[in-house]
Amino acid sequence: MKDIVIASNNAGKIREIEAILQPLGLKPVAQSVFNVPEADEPYPTFVENALTKARNAARLTGMPALADDSGICVNALQGAPGVISARYAGEPKSDARNNQKLVEALKHEEDRSAYYFAVMVLVRHADDPQPLIAEGRWAGEVIDAPRGDNGFGYDPYFFLPDLGRTAAELDAHEKNLVSHRGKALRRMAALIKEQW
Repeated sequence: MKDIVIASNNAGKIREIEAILQPLGLKPVAQSVFNVPEADEPYPTFVENALTKARNAARLTGMPALADDSGICVNALQGAPGVISARYAGEPKSDARNNQKLVEALKHEEDRSAYYFAVMVLVRHADDPQPLIAEGRWAGEVIDAPRGDNGFGYDPYFFLPDLGRTAAELDAHEKNLVSHRGKALRRMAALIKEQW
């Protein structure tokens, strides 16, 4: 099994990534194992931030690195919180404060449609000129009160009309089948099989 560093300290993301990569013979290892600090995410796009995180982890570990950048994009808020989803309510990061701010921002909005978006970037080494890039999108809507105990981030407020449940009401297997990250990871898995 080949080690690959995951450029994240988010335990929820790492669990989701492990579930899809291990069958490929890849052993995901969190960057925290190598004391890799979180990279700055100064860019306005998910892909630029994911690439920065992957290159940072690869540079500091000497290993191939996989990073994702993801967030929730709300149509009535012109795509916000978007790339700042994890820090929407400021520092320190807080899912509870982020969700409270989002619900408050939508208080007078009729359009509650939103989508999660994820970009996965794999670099073979820090200066890889051809990183593998995969995207995934998951449509839903924002509700006012949380439902469910699974997942993380905005999941308790992210309602899926076609399933009649929130993302936090799905178990890990169900979520990986339909989520933005699951879609991006499956696309990344196909790229790894084809190009790596």
